[in-house]
Amino acid sequence: MIRKTSLVLLGAAAGVAITLAATQPRSMAFLSASAKAAAADTYRQLNLFGDVFERVRADYVEKPDDAKLVEQAINGMLNGLDPHSSYMDAKSFRDMQVQTRGEFGGLGIEVTMEDGLVKVVTPIDDTPAAKAGVMANDVITQLDGEQVQGLTLNQAVEKMRGPVNTKIKLTIMRKGQDKPIEVSITRDVIRVRSVRSRVEGDDIGFIRISQFNEQTSEGLKKAITDITTQLGKDKLKGYVLDLRNNPGGLLDQAISVSDAFLERGEIVSTRGRNAEETQRYSARAGDLTNGKPIIVLVNGGSASASEIVAGALQDHKRATILGTRSFGKGSVQTIIPLGNNNGALRLTTARYYTPSGKSIQAKGIVPEIEVLQDVPDDLKSRSDTKGEASLRGHLKTQEGEEQTGSQSYIPPDVKNDKALNMALELLRGTKTNPAFPPNTKAAQAPQQ
Repeated sequence: MIRKTSLVLLGAAAGVAITLAATQPRSMAFLSASAKAAAADTYRQLNLFGDVFERVRADYVEKPDDAKLVEQAINGMLNGLDPHSSYMDAKSFRDMQVQTRGEFGGLGIEVTMEDGLVKVVTPIDDTPAAKAGVMANDVITQLDGEQVQGLTLNQAVEKMRGPVNTKIKLTIMRKGQDKPIEVSITRDVIRVRSVRSRVEGDDIGFIRISQFNEQTSEGLKKAITDITTQLGKDKLKGYVLDLRNNPGGLLDQAISVSDAFLERGEIVSTRGRNAEETQRYSARAGDLTNGKPIIVLVNGGSASASEIVAGALQDHKRATILGTRSFGKGSVQTIIPLGNNNGALRLTTARYYTPSGKSIQAKGIVPEIEVLQDVPDDLKSRSDTKGEASLRGHLKTQEGEEQTGSQSYIPPDVKNDKALNMALELLRGTKTNPAFPPNTKAAQAPQQ
């Protein structure tokens, strides 16, 4: 297959990072004899596929859908490589782009499904839904006159999204109201908040990153500024960076987030099949937190881009990692658009390595301080995430033993969150641990 210059998206976990890759068409005339023989053998295998395809079309008990047959064959080929390589049809590709952009045309409400109806968790501040008076716990029963009952949550969300400046009518049941309320809302650009922050007590900044999308880096900068302004540099004792259950996202955003806490040095490197494909990413001068102590929270649900951040700060001894072992996804996927509205390939093209040269593939980031949560009895069977090493067909680790299975439960009540409370106590000095603060002289990462 000839590949010409194209936009590809390099990424990790659920997300991707955009880069421009140029490839030159290759002619059979310049191939060696052995390469030509290999190519001929490949074409013979493709002929076999063609024979099977035609036999299925001709003899299957029911008339098959040709497009679906081809899509399933492509998926089978990619899924056989590893768990993260796959084919995305046009709709899946568009959905992925919306997710990684972190913005879309919509109403601005966080919703869940309850008893077959859509329930509003919360309206997002300064969005069309909030301005129209939609409230938390409102139950949406109809969308433009169509019953919500019978739709999946994704189908309902899809209907609420749409082009900016278009209208949609919501029929809402509200506690204390006898009759349904009809609300007409004009869609606007909604930006997904991947960063949330608050002040803990009057001395510590708490920053939660739920995913890495195109809004994350700016959201982090704003969070640091807000916390510093609210507390003042002298009063601020440090930061808790919460990456628990963060599945990953954009590679460039993970690099920018790491850079915000580092003065210099390598952040991450990616290595493909060939040595010349190695890429290294380094921090630029300027620690936005002015060297304040940092504790990073991770658990079994922290994957990919979040592991890049944790690994960089750990290797540079810039932060202490606290919690449970992370997921262990140490591979990079390239998203290759196929053109003509044919979707895209998600193909594993590289492994990534922490600054000290360690691969976390199928092993994860091991925290310096392990803290296990108290899990309610009814949730104990679901409180662990099995991890990368448990996925069928995963890339094998290149060093050491594989590890899998780690707690991913986060108590809904902050008072019961043992990991967070331990971090706060360490930052305030009411508890001590040899791993905090980290010994910067023992940093494993090369400095530049």
